[in-house]
Amino acid sequence: MNEIKVTLINELHDKFLRAKGGILSDYRGLNVQQITELRNNLREVSVEFKVIKNTLARRASKDTQFESIIDSFIGPTSIAISYDDVIAPAKVLIPFAKREPKLKITAGIIQGRAVTPEEIVTLSELPSREELLSRVLCGLQSPLTNLVGGLQGILRRFLYTLKAIEEKRS
Repeated sequence: MNEIKVTLINELHDKFLRAKGGILSDYRGLNVQQITELRNNLREVSVEFKVIKNTLARRASKDTQFESIIDSFIGPTSIAISYDDVIAPAKVLIPFAKREPKLKITAGIIQGRAVTPEEIVTLSELPSREELLSRVLCGLQSPLTNLVGGLQGILRRFLYTLKAIEEKRS
């Protein structure tokens, strides 16, 4: 095996080790413009998109979480790798695949667990981490806001009562 292939395998192996998630897809039938659009959409959410050779990917996936989907490295294969948000690739790939049916999602890895294309579709429908956190904070904030509003109402009525007593005396 020549040095270039060894270097490519080592780089891909390192990416597989650092990845929190990845989604494999068959890009057959997409033109360069569509792949460039997809690549740009994924780059906006900090996801790396690579077209990979299956033999190199199989070798690079040894001793990584991607080894469990080694059988999915068949045909023209591309991979969207996320190092931060595991749902980000699904949130971009699934809407794109619905718009461009030539893109076929074949398999995925989410935090070390192999997932099916159907599970990836389900993941894409989940709210983002930030949205979930904001919902939790709103849920926590709501009772406190109601408590403060109730206490302010009691205080306001007390002050109106004092003012009425003062006006009655004068």
